[in-house]
Amino acid sequence: MLCLDPLGTEWDYPLGSKDLDGKEGPRKGGAGLPPTGCFPGPWRQDVSLDCKSSPEEAEARAWTVYYYGLLQSCLQQAGLPETQDRSQAPRTGCPGAEVTLCILGSPSTFLSLLLEGGVQSPGNMLLCLSPAWLVKAEAPGQEGEAALLVSKAVSFYPGGLTFLDDFVPPRRATYFLAGLGPESGHGQQAAELARNLTCPTGASSELARLLEDRLLMRWLLSQQGGVAVPATLAFTYRPPGLLRGGASPGLRLVELSGKEGQETLVKEEVEAFVHSEALGDASQVAVRLSGWRWRGQRALSLHLRVEPSTVVNTVLGLLEKLEEEESVLVEAMCPPVRLPLPGSPAPGPELAVRICAVVCRIQGDRPLLSKVVCGVGRGDRPVRHHYTLPRTLGVALAQCGLEEDAQVALLGQGIKEAAEAALAAVLALEAGLSVEQRGGRQVHTDFLGLNSGRCLEACGALEGLWAMPRLRRSAEEAAAAPLVETMLRRSGRHLMDGKQLLVIGAGGRQQEVRVGGGAGLRTEVLHLVESDPNHFASQLVQTFIHFDVTEHRRDEENARLLAELVRKQNLKLDGCFSFWDDCLVLTSLLCRELGLPCSPPAAMCLAKQKSRTQLHLLRCQGPPWPPTSLHAVACCPLESEADVERAVYQVPLPGVMKLEFGSGAVGVQLVKDGPQCHEHFSRILHDLQGEADHPGIGLGWGNAMLLMEFVEGTEHDVDLVVFGGRLLAAFVSDNGPTRLPGFTETAACMPTGLAPEQEAQMVQAAFRCCLGCGLLDGVFNVELKMTGAGPRLIEINPRMGGFYLRDWILELYGVDLLLASTMVACGLQPALPAHPRARGYLVGIMCLVSQHLQLLSSPGSRETLQALHDQGQLRLNLLEEALIPGQYEEPYCNVACAGPSPAEARHRLLGICQGLGIDRPSYPVAHFLSHFK
Repeated sequence: MLCLDPLGTEWDYPLGSKDLDGKEGPRKGGAGLPPTGCFPGPWRQDVSLDCKSSPEEAEARAWTVYYYGLLQSCLQQAGLPETQDRSQAPRTGCPGAEVTLCILGSPSTFLSLLLEGGVQSPGNMLLCLSPAWLVKAEAPGQEGEAALLVSKAVSFYPGGLTFLDDFVPPRRATYFLAGLGPESGHGQQAAELARNLTCPTGASSELARLLEDRLLMRWLLSQQGGVAVPATLAFTYRPPGLLRGGASPGLRLVELSGKEGQETLVKEEVEAFVHSEALGDASQVAVRLSGWRWRGQRALSLHLRVEPSTVVNTVLGLLEKLEEEESVLVEAMCPPVRLPLPGSPAPGPELAVRICAVVCRIQGDRPLLSKVVCGVGRGDRPVRHHYTLPRTLGVALAQCGLEEDAQVALLGQGIKEAAEAALAAVLALEAGLSVEQRGGRQVHTDFLGLNSGRCLEACGALEGLWAMPRLRRSAEEAAAAPLVETMLRRSGRHLMDGKQLLVIGAGGRQQEVRVGGGAGLRTEVLHLVESDPNHFASQLVQTFIHFDVTEHRRDEENARLLAELVRKQNLKLDGCFSFWDDCLVLTSLLCRELGLPCSPPAAMCLAKQKSRTQLHLLRCQGPPWPPTSLHAVACCPLESEADVERAVYQVPLPGVMKLEFGSGAVGVQLVKDGPQCHEHFSRILHDLQGEADHPGIGLGWGNAMLLMEFVEGTEHDVDLVVFGGRLLAAFVSDNGPTRLPGFTETAACMPTGLAPEQEAQMVQAAFRCCLGCGLLDGVFNVELKMTGAGPRLIEINPRMGGFYLRDWILELYGVDLLLASTMVACGLQPALPAHPRARGYLVGIMCLVSQHLQLLSSPGSRETLQALHDQGQLRLNLLEEALIPGQYEEPYCNVACAGPSPAEARHRLLGICQGLGIDRPSYPVAHFLSHFK
């Protein structure tokens, strides 16, 4: 069940208290002064907490001091160092060009999020202890919205390091999350700061009012999400406006018209409710108030089910206090369990278990269960977060006598399904709200329960058990990790909002979704240079420039001509990039002409020509050690038959012959001796002479070839994100055995099955090879083999990985390589988590026209594939536009299955391939998947 417990910890009023008559609930809207003397500790008291541009009054200053002490106490208990004051040397940066994740709220509530943010985005996770440290500034061109500027904050770094910083000029927030609970000393100010911002925002008072309305949420979850809620009887004079009609399982709503006949109606409804089967074996019912005014207090009244008269009296008393869209709820209390304590012959006290599921919105607006945290307490009183020790589900259930692994796993799966369904229902409701109802255009719920905060705080306390140095162990993913990823992803898109991008070459099928507005290109303004005047993408961009970019031996001249066209059209570009291998050098040359960020043309040329790449890296003997030359492979460029004859004696055979500028493994073949080398060289020179013979594989650069040494080992792809010569992210995947003597890809698995040390070697080799070629900025795909002597380079593709790779990385890691590419192109550091974790595995198989023509040409089979994709049973990536058989073919599509382990994903895929006819004697899928066992 979704936990929406309110926040109050120090103000516990019984129902019926006169203090409940206050307009703003039990605390009457005023924050008052914070508690004093709560945090004894050795930390410095003379730190600079004043914001020079916005001095605070005494009461606000007291809250700032209180929160600073609370932060130091939390750090101390977690075994982390005291915050260092750097405010005397203000930090400078690049406002508007850097990620800034800003939190305004209680340090104890958000500590888990803050620490995880310090790990995933060092120095960019900021905690503001006072609203005075923030200011809203007018945003030109965005009427009614404001930018949020941060003048002072506590910055978080890996290892729990924190610094008190001033920012001159102020940093511009790219994501804002405020604690809006009544325990805050600045709830109203936080609500105003969060309203109508230009940057992504994770909470608003408008959304909080909806999430903390128990009646509305229970109706929503039971009717829309199919989530079980406690049997509830609700009395109201006017239900919440968003509560639509229709029956809701377990929830009965009684709308009162006035006081006349009210007592009789209430009595009838309560008696019918307490005697109904909906309450199951519950022996008690609770009466509580529902509505925004009553947030922040834990007041409820417990009654025995067999005493309905006391329930009626309590309800009637509370109805006197209701305003519009508020309600009185009568709900079933889950019965406690009485079990013998371990080692004790007699039953212990009755126990109650509270299970809190934390769930986050991840890429694709999908819910993901992040963590489950439990509390165990006496059954004769409610189990609350702050009055029970947090523990894992397994430990909590074991304390109640449930230790069977299968039963615990089954319950865990049920919790996951219910929690994710709950957030899905909330997101569906939110999607139908207006901007005003959400509190701003950029406001979206990213983490369910954060407005009340208790769930996240409990998870942080549980994770804190392992924070002490003597207790350290390899911990599972932090509860806040998915939220940090979402904050970074939304920040990246915000930084790219309105950026002007020039795309060189629209490409074919694999590039369609990219130019057509994929997930990474939602708010950018696109301009396109393309050879085909009738290309579909010409209708999807703001500016279309028809220009022949196929003759790449004239790239330098074409770059100058294109630069003139751009200037004549007065395009104010922020970046220029290409998805297409053929146009990478032209793009680099054009960026140089226009003064736009890009890797140097010399580096692009070096990486583009395969033999030059290997020969150059062979000369990189170090230092530093180990030298990059260890990863290079002996090779020889081929332009004539004489070159072939000479290469046979220079390169160890068997070898691999391929096109110098080719892609997609077209024309790549294993050759065992001299005659085979001459034969394959002659055939390629005859069959693939120019772009018209096989468009899109690099023949616009010519059909020169190379012979390189064939190295034994498993093949892998490493996709890198590099900015300013620093490695920001790396994703390693495994490839299955190919159909020798050809090298067309057959199968793949992600994440890699390599041992951690080998995976690290693979990433290091790919990164060092890119640096060795001068590739300092961009998203690059590096193909390598893991041999007995370590990683050996096959080739570098100085662009983001093709085929299915972007889709898989987005699905598994939540990282969009297309968004990263566009950010680098604009000179912005991509907003990526420092340590992305995969959530599951994908194993895929390629389908070829030569092997699967009947399957792929059958409308029924293609409809089946699409239906299975839509149902989530498989992932289908179409890679080509037409079913054209030929001697030199590329994969037509990729079919993949997901699973919690490589073995399960492999098993599912094999079953689908056998059922659909992809597996066949001439295309043995089990063999191609054999590397992934």
